[in-house]
Amino acid sequence: MGGGTILILILTLFGGVEQHVAQATNLIFFIPTSIAAIWINYKQKIIDIKLGLIIGGVGSIGAIIGALVSNKLNTNVLRKCFGVFLGIIAINEIYNIIKANKKQKDNT
Repeated sequence: MGGGTILILILTLFGGVEQHVAQATNLIFFIPTSIAAIWINYKQKIIDIKLGLIIGGVGSIGAIIGALVSNKLNTNVLRKCFGVFLGIIAINEIYNIIKANKKQKDNT
């Protein structure tokens, strides 16, 4: 889970911002961070340009489709979808922590 997820939660729960606006704000915050990360990794020569272009292209198409779909959804439905997404992330994180602890115990 990244900072964007937390930003959306803060904006919607504490800032009273509508879900659509919070998610759009998150995407806008993501752009300069991504550009900086790409630039730093490019300078360190740790970017696979071809793979990056493929992922960037597919991600851009997915973002456009996601934006179009989210515009058609009611705010409450979008909020529930986001809640399910957060639940899935939480389950995945808990699973990874348990798996890492088990692996660490097996190695000792």
